[in-house]
Amino acid sequence: MLQSIHVRNIALIDDVEIELTDGLNILTGETGAGKSIIIDAVNFALGSRMQMDMVRDDSQPALSELVFSVDDEKTRKSLEALDVMLTDDQVILKRRISGGKSVCKVNDETVTAARIREIAELLVDIHGQHEHQSLLYRKNHMAMLDSFCKDGFEDKLCKLRNAYTAYKETLAEYEEAQKNKDTAASDLDYAKYVVNEIEKADLRDGEDTALEDDFRRMNNARKIAEMINNVSGALSSEQGASAMTGTALSYMKQIAEIDEKAQPVYEQLLGVEDLLSDALRSVDSYAMSLDFSEEDHERVRQRLDTINELKMKYGQSIGLINKRLEEESEKIEKLSDYEEYLRRLESETAAKHSDLVELCRSVSKTRAQEAKALQKEIAEALADLNFLDARFEIVVIPDEDKITADGFDDVEFLISTNPGEDLKGLADVASGGELSRIMLALKSVLARRDNIGTLIFDEIDSGISGRTAQLVADRMTQIAKDRQVIAITHLPQIASHAQSHFLIEKTAVDSHTATTIMPLSYDDSVEEIARMLAGADITDAVRENARELKMRSS
Repeated sequence: MLQSIHVRNIALIDDVEIELTDGLNILTGETGAGKSIIIDAVNFALGSRMQMDMVRDDSQPALSELVFSVDDEKTRKSLEALDVMLTDDQVILKRRISGGKSVCKVNDETVTAARIREIAELLVDIHGQHEHQSLLYRKNHMAMLDSFCKDGFEDKLCKLRNAYTAYKETLAEYEEAQKNKDTAASDLDYAKYVVNEIEKADLRDGEDTALEDDFRRMNNARKIAEMINNVSGALSSEQGASAMTGTALSYMKQIAEIDEKAQPVYEQLLGVEDLLSDALRSVDSYAMSLDFSEEDHERVRQRLDTINELKMKYGQSIGLINKRLEEESEKIEKLSDYEEYLRRLESETAAKHSDLVELCRSVSKTRAQEAKALQKEIAEALADLNFLDARFEIVVIPDEDKITADGFDDVEFLISTNPGEDLKGLADVASGGELSRIMLALKSVLARRDNIGTLIFDEIDSGISGRTAQLVADRMTQIAKDRQVIAITHLPQIASHAQSHFLIEKTAVDSHTATTIMPLSYDDSVEEIARMLAGADITDAVRENARELKMRSS
């Protein structure tokens, strides 16, 4: 569940924090008090975009922080699969804007906005003011039905999508092969030319680097030879290091014979003499390696020219050239018997299409079965929401000629709100208030299938009143028995059901306007419900009416 919301420096909010509870949490307030800002801030923390002009004070960072507690084992495992490790059974989602830059964090680990949205999907479901409009679009109906399907359906859908991708890739290769049929002979000749040229070169990994080193050394051989002679002279001439060290060693030996304390110094000089001897041998060996012929130089140059020419044609490294060799060799295998290659591709395409159709049929069968169960539950929920004579139906129409990554089904929600009327699409029948109730019915049914612990409703009661409002309140209370529900409402019937009631107010002090949020006691809640009933003119009779609403909902 969502334990707390902390918002700072966003729109009219300076700094507010709300400690939420289990059950039904209700937020109310006057129009314009800032109720929508709270939802905007929550959405921002969950990865949605926020306009930069929403930052109240540009000199200060804007912050939205949500703290969730997780006690459901399935949700915990799903979070762990996303590499989210809980701290004290909590997940903290934080979004901060400073200097025009946005930073998202999960348990103090910086993540992308896309990542935080992925995590949020496991924790909270938000129904915004206009989300019920999504019911008007048939393309959304399939996703809603799929979310109702039991465990295992997602794996089946994943297999279908993988099969669709594999089929499309093979189909594309087959169509490309058909298109290139007329040029197959010339393509084969070119592939053979490339393979012959690369194989003739007989390239070895690292050969180019070694040759470049040799070529560079050969080109600088004269200069190197002069310098190596100077090195040799500095070590071995009569005034060189070796001779001078020998003289010093002779004197040091005599000293050591007189004074034993000089023996370590003598042994050190012996070591220096040995090092100099080794160095002289290494210098002589290196000087010998500089002895090469013009033929050697020309051989290295020609070999480098061959390799560099191949690099220009087939890749900027020997590894890439050899990769091109493999590709062209595979192409030769395909093109050598092009008709057989086409037949094989045609057979593979047909087989993958057959597998795909079977998966589509399996998915469609599951959808049709689950659609009957879902439409029954939604119909029952609608009856509880004052759709007394409504009929609701979910149709699943398969079309094997229109396969997509989600199958070949077309799903549509149909409704008849009055006796004797034919079933029609929601766009042709439902008003705004009716759509809100249908969405509430759908959310209440789907909530029993998923593991999301928190549902947020932003004025889902739009367009309803009277007895219908009371029934909506009852439905939300029913949902809150199994899930935490947070609702922004303008209806006293819903507010009276609050287990935790919060008042959102806009106050002005010294020309500074700010939105504040405070939890209400029982009596304060009665007073707020009275305001919702009567506006500014609150009488004792209105208060009594508000108190009665609270008592009936308890």
